[in-house]
Amino acid sequence: MNFKNTQRWLCLLATHCLMISAIAQKSAPVRFTVAMPEPANHTFHVTMDWQAGGADSTRLKLPDWQPGYYQLMDYASNIDKLVVKDGNGNVLPWVKSGKNGWTISTKGAHNLRAEYDVKTTRKFVATSYLDEEHAYLTPVSLFMYEAGKLKTPSEVTIKPFGGWNRVATGLDSVPGKAFTYLAPDFDILYDSPLLVGNLEELPSFKVKGIPHRFIGYKLGDFDRVKLMSDVQKIVENASGLIGDIPYKHYTFIAIGPGQGGIEHLNSTTISFSGDQLNSRGWNGMLGFITHEYFHHYNVKRIRPIELGPFDYDKGSKTNMLWVSEGLTVYYEPLIMRAAGLMGEQEFLDFFKKQIANVETKPGRLFQTLAQASAETWSDGPFGRTGDAVNKTISYYQKGPVVGLLFDLAIRHETKNKRSLDDVMRKLYQDFYIKKSRGFTEEELRSTIESVAGTKLDELFSYIYTTAEPDYKKYLGYAGLEIDVTTEKHYGTFEITKKPSPSALEREIFRSWGRGE
Repeated sequence: MNFKNTQRWLCLLATHCLMISAIAQKSAPVRFTVAMPEPANHTFHVTMDWQAGGADSTRLKLPDWQPGYYQLMDYASNIDKLVVKDGNGNVLPWVKSGKNGWTISTKGAHNLRAEYDVKTTRKFVATSYLDEEHAYLTPVSLFMYEAGKLKTPSEVTIKPFGGWNRVATGLDSVPGKAFTYLAPDFDILYDSPLLVGNLEELPSFKVKGIPHRFIGYKLGDFDRVKLMSDVQKIVENASGLIGDIPYKHYTFIAIGPGQGGIEHLNSTTISFSGDQLNSRGWNGMLGFITHEYFHHYNVKRIRPIELGPFDYDKGSKTNMLWVSEGLTVYYEPLIMRAAGLMGEQEFLDFFKKQIANVETKPGRLFQTLAQASAETWSDGPFGRTGDAVNKTISYYQKGPVVGLLFDLAIRHETKNKRSLDDVMRKLYQDFYIKKSRGFTEEELRSTIESVAGTKLDELFSYIYTTAEPDYKKYLGYAGLEIDVTTEKHYGTFEITKKPSPSALEREIFRSWGRGE
């Protein structure tokens, strides 16, 4: 080998080594360890090990909200006793930068470790909590990330307190490492809560070969076999509606009573108490489970374009939460009815109640459905409180009503050949599957009208104006009559069948009502 060839070979070798180093640097996961040595103090201890780029400084950040709960949460205020060290154990100085950031003087170090405590005070689905009996971890409130590096993979090791024997999460386990889980990036990590304790797992089931698990804390006294049979029917019918199951495993995580629910890509956290099933109503709980499960399609995958990638600092404002939340409420009774879990009268009563929720509140005359979606960050998901309560509406209440009208209109315009189901499937295929993104307001309207085969100006006015819905016309398409001028008793309006519906009206009611 001559000198020039030697030089060329050494240059190629050096370049190759640099490439390997760069790939290793890029793919090296951030490693978190979560300890809970004194759960009575309601405090987690988090250790974060990561490789920095060797700059003079870096910035750690913590999200300020939980996707799926559209309110700023100020998680950073619960961080305490932050200490950052380099690979030699030298303590590095830091300063707080902004509401949820910490700028660290890294002095060119590559290997860094941060340790900090996270105080928990509130039992709620969007906040972490620790006590002597269990731990609930919302990753957005616990795990910092290096600014600009949300695509970095992460590894989480849980050190359960005492004899706690189980962790429930949608994250994949790391083979050979106890209670250790891997996320390919921080978006997945932040979408994957963990429940820790002496948990109970109910018998799992498979749909299209894909396992579904139900694991929880203090599940209580109820018919476990019946619950899992009913949940399986919900999954079968919801997934059948869309025609695809996009995950390789799914976990229902029951975190205890009265704490809400939040959807995730392959799991959901739900408030659950078997002891309260009879008092709350079996179907009330099934409706809640249906709602959170269907969200893995509608909002996690079928989503407004603003809802991903997320702005973890300011929130992700959209005019279309009436789609993400409202249409998910709309599909609760349709899925349950198709699953044989809801009778015809209960099905109609559901929509009577939703219409009453809209029509008995003066806020419908002041705030549009699009405004209610965008302003939830200040108003809250059910509208303002106090003196301003009568100037707002909830997209959880008007959203399903508008969904009902859209569905019946599409069925009428297409002679019952198409429905809102076709809209949901088309959004899923065209945007999630083919384009890997959400849809704009214009794309949503175009999709709905393309399925209907006609313009639907009046229906869209119910979203962007305070125009009063023409319930009689749209319910009439399904052979139904409604009296919204006289309230029969507080909170409901009568919906009855026409005495002599047309053949098309009968067919629309049969297929829309999923049944008899």
